[in-house]
Amino acid sequence: MALPDVYSSEPIPESVRPEIERLLQTADLFRYTAPQDAPVALLEQEFAEMLGTKYALAVSSCSAALFLSLKALGLPKNARVLIPGFTFAAVPSSVVHADYQPVLCEVGENYRIDLADFEAKLGDVDAVIISHMRGHTSDMDAIMALCDARDIPVIEDAAHSLGTTWNGQNIGTIGKVGCFSFQSYKLINAGEGGIMVTDDADLVARAVIMSGAYEHNWQKHKSRTGDNSAELEEAFARWQNKLPLYNLRLGNMSAALVRPQLAEVPRRVRDGRANHDYVAAKLNENAWMQVPEKLAPEERAPDSIQFNLEGMDDAQIAAFQTAAQSRGIKVQVFGASQDNARAFWNWQFIEDLPELPRTRAMLMRACDVRLPARLKQDELDVIAGILIAAVNDVMEPTQLATAS
Repeated sequence: MALPDVYSSEPIPESVRPEIERLLQTADLFRYTAPQDAPVALLEQEFAEMLGTKYALAVSSCSAALFLSLKALGLPKNARVLIPGFTFAAVPSSVVHADYQPVLCEVGENYRIDLADFEAKLGDVDAVIISHMRGHTSDMDAIMALCDARDIPVIEDAAHSLGTTWNGQNIGTIGKVGCFSFQSYKLINAGEGGIMVTDDADLVARAVIMSGAYEHNWQKHKSRTGDNSAELEEAFARWQNKLPLYNLRLGNMSAALVRPQLAEVPRRVRDGRANHDYVAAKLNENAWMQVPEKLAPEERAPDSIQFNLEGMDDAQIAAFQTAAQSRGIKVQVFGASQDNARAFWNWQFIEDLPELPRTRAMLMRACDVRLPARLKQDELDVIAGILIAAVNDVMEPTQLATAS
């Protein structure tokens, strides 16, 4: 069969067409034009309802959500923010944009935070960003216990984790604030965009104003019930004219694209998990590939698969990538791909960039392959077959030579 297309996103639901047509006819694209119930405002209420939080704020990207979350915490100047050494460059960038200092901790071969290194560095930081990188959730019970004991706020970077749960609780709702992405490769696709959720009225009021709610446009922001509590009203009034505006708003057209996809989330989560686990089982039968197990409390919502190459040197890893590419599947090895934005040594905008030997070793053999929820079993068989054939091409001659 033809090679599966792992890059195209699912079609936007047909139900969006009337709203898109209305926006085209009215040119009503700015979230604050409507007196009430603008598409962005409705999206915020619906997303908060879906996640079970009091408040949501839709913004221009998940990076913007992370930045605003940090600024809304009101941290001291030059605050230190602990982040994992395995994340996307946008995460340390958000810390730098907020005029804070990123502090990096080690990540293990299962792509999750090294808790010993995390705890060792926790005593000298003011906040924490937990990246559920590629949908892999670190031990949130241990992380929250450590941070709560020290009164350190936790921001969840859940860009890859919409639909994931930890002990039945939605990822993104465990820390003080959670941030999600609507970029085209995520579970919900608006091309660009993001959203943050929280139960903290003061934090969301600060973030709303800084996002670009000038004058009294904050009055159009509601809780998920569509009402403004006295607590929220007081918070908005308290911060009026006291915060800078960064203008990181989401537009109505993007919100209109997102809203009908919310109903698709459970199906996409179910299918993405099934696809991941089906391919993982096949790869784990091969001696040279290993897909790390999830942690017990975690139910994932993956749209890609990551696996480690076992017992292979750098030349063999490069040969595997070439063999897979020649068959039509691109395999990204995080540490071996030139200028990869997920390799911490490429974050050279960080002063005194540390060395993280455990994270570096993991990144040099950790592979990443797109695996959208829309793929069918025969397409999954093709992908798994190519990956297994590619690694066998490289390693079986070596195995035979060693045996002889």
